[in-house]
Amino acid sequence: MHAGEASPCLAILSAYLTVTERTGLRLRSKLALLLLVAGGVTASSIAGEANPSKEAIFAPGSAPFAASHASTVVELKNGQLMSAWFGGTAEGKPDVAIWASTKAAAGWSIPVELAREPGVPCWNPVLFHTKDGKLWLYYKFGPSPSTWAGARKWSVDEGKSWSPAEHLPAGLLGPIRAKPLVLQDGTIVSGSSIEAYRSWAVWIERSTDGGGTWAKIGPISIPVNQGPGVPPSVPGPSDFTDGIIQPSVVMLGKKHLRLYARSTMQTARVVVADSYDDGVTWTQARPLDVPNPNAGIDAVALRDGRVVLVYNNTTSGRTPLNLAVSSDGERFSMFHTLEDSPGEYSYPAMIQTASGDLEITYTWNRKTIEHVHFPLADVPR
Repeated sequence: MHAGEASPCLAILSAYLTVTERTGLRLRSKLALLLLVAGGVTASSIAGEANPSKEAIFAPGSAPFAASHASTVVELKNGQLMSAWFGGTAEGKPDVAIWASTKAAAGWSIPVELAREPGVPCWNPVLFHTKDGKLWLYYKFGPSPSTWAGARKWSVDEGKSWSPAEHLPAGLLGPIRAKPLVLQDGTIVSGSSIEAYRSWAVWIERSTDGGGTWAKIGPISIPVNQGPGVPPSVPGPSDFTDGIIQPSVVMLGKKHLRLYARSTMQTARVVVADSYDDGVTWTQARPLDVPNPNAGIDAVALRDGRVVLVYNNTTSGRTPLNLAVSSDGERFSMFHTLEDSPGEYSYPAMIQTASGDLEITYTWNRKTIEHVHFPLADVPR
C-alpha cells in the first residue's frame, strides 16, 4: 500500500458506517476492533489495556418508554444478571414505572414492567438478596424526591414472580439508589438520604431481621465550606441546595464500614463517612480528593480488599464516566474511562459477581441502559 493510499480495512469500515445507522450501542465494540485492524494494531498488542465488553440492555426506541434512568443490577442464583431501572415519557412524569430485564446466554430479555403506582412516577429501583435468599426490589414513588415514599416487593423464585407492592411507613425509604451492604450475619446496612428544601442529608437504615424492622441512623452530613465548588452565598435562585445524598456502603475491614456519597456543587467531591461497629454509629462526612459533579456513584469492596469506584471524573456535567481503584478506600487512581463522548452517562450501579468480575450498568443518554462486563484481571493493583 502506497503512502496516502486508503487502507482496504478503512474503506470497508467507511462503507459499513455509511450503510449502518449507528446505534452507539452493540456496534461499538465491533467498530473499535475494525479500527484496530485498519491501523495495523491488534487488541492483544496494547499492553495493559482493559478489555471490557459493552452492550445495551435494549435498543433505543425499541421499548415501551422513551426515557430510562437510574439502573440497578444483581446476580441471580443461576449466575444470570437482572437489571431494573425507571422508564417512561421523562423523569418525574406520571407514567414512569419500574422496568427490568434478565441476561441469559442469548442476551438481555425484552423489558418487563415490575412496578407502577397510579398517577405518580416511580424512582430509583434497587435489587438485592437478603441472607434468606429472597430477592428484593425497593423503589420510591411520588411526585418528586422531596415528597416521595418508599415501596418494596420480594420474590422467592429469582424474579419470575413478585409479591404485591408494600408501601413503607413514612420516614422509611429503603436503599435510596445504591445497593445495600448485607453483612455475614444477615444484617442489612442500607444507605438512604433525604432531599429536603435547600438541604440534603444521608441516613443509614439498618435491619437485623431481614427487613422486618429498621433502625434509622443519622443524619450524616458534611460541614459547610468543605469543597472547592460554589461558595455558600450564591446569588440568584433562592432554591440553592447543599448537602450529600445517595450513599453506597462497603466493608473495609472487621466492623469497619465506609459510605461513599454524592455531593452538591458547593463540595464538588465524593464524600465518605465511617462506622467502626458494623453500621450502628457513624462519623460525619468528609470529602475525598475525587471529583463529583452532583451525580450518582457506586462503590464495591473487592474480595481482595481493594475498592473500586464508578463515577463521573469531573465537577461539571455527566461525562466522562470512569472507574478508579484504591488499595485502602481513601486514595483512588482513575484507571479506565467507560464513556467520554458528549452526553449523559450517569447513575452507575456495580457489583462483583461470584466469578470475581465486575458487572456495571448505567444510564446512556436517557435512551437506554448500558451494561459493561469488566474482568477482574483488568483492575490494576
